[in-house]
Amino acid sequence: MLAEERYHKIMEILRRERTVKVGQLAALFGVSAETVRRDLDYLEREGCLKKVYGGAVLEQVDTQEPKFQEREVLYREHKSEIAQLVCRLISEGDSIALDAGTTSVEVARVLKHTYQQLTILTNCVAVVNELLDKPSFTVILVGGVLDAEEKALVGGSCVEQLKQYRVNYYLLTPTGVSLHSGITSFGFGEVEVQRAMTDIASHVVVLCNSVYFDRVSLLKVCDLIRAECILSDSRLLPEIRQQYEAAGITILTPEDPV
Repeated sequence: MLAEERYHKIMEILRRERTVKVGQLAALFGVSAETVRRDLDYLEREGCLKKVYGGAVLEQVDTQEPKFQEREVLYREHKSEIAQLVCRLISEGDSIALDAGTTSVEVARVLKHTYQQLTILTNCVAVVNELLDKPSFTVILVGGVLDAEEKALVGGSCVEQLKQYRVNYYLLTPTGVSLHSGITSFGFGEVEVQRAMTDIASHVVVLCNSVYFDRVSLLKVCDLIRAECILSDSRLLPEIRQQYEAAGITILTPEDPV
């Protein structure tokens, strides 16, 4: 069987079953496992699939996300653990960009009880509300068009204002992280803001709930290489962590020593 024929067959199986195994394909095609791995390498480079341990999967792009109010009550323990991890990186006096993710609100809550002086740059009204009782912080809310459901300011004027600033850290809260597709999120307005915050930060730290690994959302924010590290919660599966670390991605979870 020619390589081109194998490629078409692999994609046919993936569309039907969503996953393929190297051993199964080797037996089906009558070729070595190494040949199958080369086939999967090629198809991954072409953007057709995503390799995983022992095989490959067809990435599913998520096109809808629960609204801010619904997300606030989801995975609260995960968010709390991630917010605590932020304190391992931040120093007194740092400047930090926070986007409109619900994890950002939990981070703001933890920061105000841990630090005396920080500069917080954000487009998130909920983050500002959380910090109203912390007068020693310098809080900058960039203007723009109000997205009431997401409690965020977005749009061209918001992005242009962000370009005026420089911050030590951007704590990026995506809804998808993938070795193949990078860092992704929902909402055209919010993704524009996330891209702008990425551009103005010396250090980009991704705050990724364990359920968002190997997921792809509608819009790409940036490549994984832009992230200095990923902070996640204690429920991150060891095999997933191993895959990302094997690709050179630094991951920090609550189990890691201080």
